[in-house]
Amino acid sequence: MYELIADTPKEGDSPTVWAWPHLIDHLKVAGQPVQGPWPPHQQRRPDPDPDGMPRAVPDPEGF
Repeated sequence: MYELIADTPKEGDSPTVWAWPHLIDHLKVAGQPVQGPWPPHQQRRPDPDPDGMPRAVPDPEGF
């Protein structure tokens, strides 16, 4: 998200997202990758089962 606003003007006629410095700081930090391995008490989520995924069902009253 920060990369989307990094080059936007910081001054001008209309207010910009730069008016909220706490938000900008949060976006800078939130976009950084987590370093190191997973903590020992956490397990990586398994890949979703294709049979357990939602399926699109046609609307019987549709076109």
